[in-house]
Amino acid sequence: MQKISNYINGELVPPVSNEYLDNYDPAIGKVYSLIPDSDMRDVKHAVESARMAFEIWSQVPAQRRSDILMKIADLIDRDHEVLAVAESIDNGKPVKLAGKVDIPRASANLRFYATAILHFASEAHHTDQAAINYTLRKPVGVTCCISPWNLPLYLFTWKIAPALAAGNTVVAKPSELTPYTAFLLSKLCVEAGLPPGVLNIVHGAGDKVGQPIVEHPDVPIISFTGGTTTGKRIASIAGPMFKKTSLELGGKNPNIIFSDCDFDQAVSTSIHSSFSNQGEICLCGSRIFVEEDLYEKFVEAFVGQVKALTVGDPLEDGTRVGALVSAAHRDKVLSYIQLAQEEGGTLLTGGEEQLSGRCENGYFIRPAVITGLASNCRTNQEEIFGPVVTIMPFTREDEVIEYANSTAYGLSATLWTENLTRAHRMADRLKSGIIWINCWLLRDLRTPFGGMKQSGVGREGGWEALRFFTEPKNVCIKL
Repeated sequence: MQKISNYINGELVPPVSNEYLDNYDPAIGKVYSLIPDSDMRDVKHAVESARMAFEIWSQVPAQRRSDILMKIADLIDRDHEVLAVAESIDNGKPVKLAGKVDIPRASANLRFYATAILHFASEAHHTDQAAINYTLRKPVGVTCCISPWNLPLYLFTWKIAPALAAGNTVVAKPSELTPYTAFLLSKLCVEAGLPPGVLNIVHGAGDKVGQPIVEHPDVPIISFTGGTTTGKRIASIAGPMFKKTSLELGGKNPNIIFSDCDFDQAVSTSIHSSFSNQGEICLCGSRIFVEEDLYEKFVEAFVGQVKALTVGDPLEDGTRVGALVSAAHRDKVLSYIQLAQEEGGTLLTGGEEQLSGRCENGYFIRPAVITGLASNCRTNQEEIFGPVVTIMPFTREDEVIEYANSTAYGLSATLWTENLTRAHRMADRLKSGIIWINCWLLRDLRTPFGGMKQSGVGREGGWEALRFFTEPKNVCIKL
């Protein structure tokens, strides 16, 4: 039984309590490793290590910081297959998906910010009052990075890469549901020669690890990705302490399909945007709105392709839909499928899936497609975060805009049309931080990433992230 270790002050160490939590393989429903049940004592040690390391790391030349991050990225690429299998076992996602998306993106995150920091520029202003102002961008200090379970290494590196590149030190908490690749990353950091205390990884439950990091007076900056309820709790703590905070939270994203779309492309991409990673992506288009004269044709084609998706063992190459992350999350998703039917919806396909053999006790759900619901019902307003979509018809632009913008969330939206004027008009009116037109999840790491309303506060990505992880300081010189 593998025991995962904390990574504090450059060393792999057990929790102070010497107590551990069970870590389940979602595909088989059995414990396969043990997670440190860390607490405030581990957090205190990690923060102190990060605080001491900050005095040195913040003064290390950008080129040297860049070289170390690039070395870690090289090691991720070297261990690509090992990490992909580890991510699949820990999360339940298909190993093919982990190998194609999660692990390559983890190394890409590190490479992007390792090079971006070399080109990060400040501003200068010559004034009429015979003075020059220039702006310094200084690292903030010890950074709290809390990442979710759906894209474990992908989103873990998305946070730590810009924080470290900018000269901050980090105390990070990966999700206790998917800690394994963060543990493997800590080993790579040791191998790469990352100085002790620059990155510290503390494993454990949110209330015993995450909250103490957020509350710690020596941690002035917080980057969190996860659920909106937890985000509200973090904001309530960080606000009175005047901590710099970035929150990337939930989504209930619309996928709007007009009758002039490229039909085959709209259907195939909508399958992907609905059920990729078992629907456990905050950007998934869980509410599909189809123009009325295309509605029946779309539903028929969409449901037919959904039924053909292979739900199976995540370690098999042919699997398109793997296991949900936990038994509790599977039960939550199933409860929403039941709720949808109680609200008057028709379940066209999907529901609990029982596999045989190795995965007979795994947490599987066949992708669910539901029609006949009102746009304002709970199923269409609350984030489910699983392989469940609803399909609704619309007749007018104003009508679908109202439907799309009706939730408390505003993370992303997808729009399918060949009408260029309509595309721009709709993009302007949709209340979402990210708009994809005739595509989905086509990412450019230079662009700002984040949502409106209860989908979060602030933006990540590109220069936005490096600005967030630095403090501007203006210097005025009278000539």
